Amino acid sequence: MAHSRQVMTVAALDKRVDFEALVHTHQAGVWRYLRFLGCSRSEAEDLTQETFLAVWKSGFEQYSDAATAAYLRTTARSRFLMMLRARGRRPKESDLAEIDADWLAMTQEGEAWDERMDVLQKCMQPVTGKAREALDLCYRLGLTQAEIADRLEMKPEGVKTLLRRVIEKLRQCMEAKLKWPAQENA
Repeated sequence: MAHSRQVMTVAALDKRVDFEALVHTHQAGVWRYLRFLGCSRSEAEDLTQETFLAVWKSGFEQYSDAATAAYLRTTARSRFLMMLRARGRRPKESDLAEIDADWLAMTQEGEAWDERMDVLQKCMQPVTGKAREALDLCYRLGLTQAEIADRLEMKPEGVKTLLRRVIEKLRQCMEAKLKWPAQENA
């Protein structure tokens, strides 16, 4: 009986060590993916923890890094959608498919995420006033356009237009600084 407890303890320890390695390897990628989907920093942190907790409880087994990353993205996306549904928001499936395709293309290009974040921060520096506040309320706090309009004393259509214009300027800035899209210019 003592021997079977030792075997179970060793197996549990091995599983824990494997899980810790899984978290260490993939945690930042899951967090970044959730941010890419539109989570605030705190939402991404919470949903990353929920993702790994769900994986732990599921008895997940690793086969390859690519398969593991795909499984983690699927689990994280599921948690993200549950959060949105709880808030009464429902994104279109086509939007999510497009976001996933963009994520895969971006991460497979081999360009460093940190470089992109640095460039985004530089592009964000000139964004001030209501434009900056609207971006923060939308992407950091996850507020709807109607909620942002209330806070900024604007009409929802005005918030929508403001966000579109600012996002377009940020996209243009990032494209210029990172020389995107390279494939179209080649």
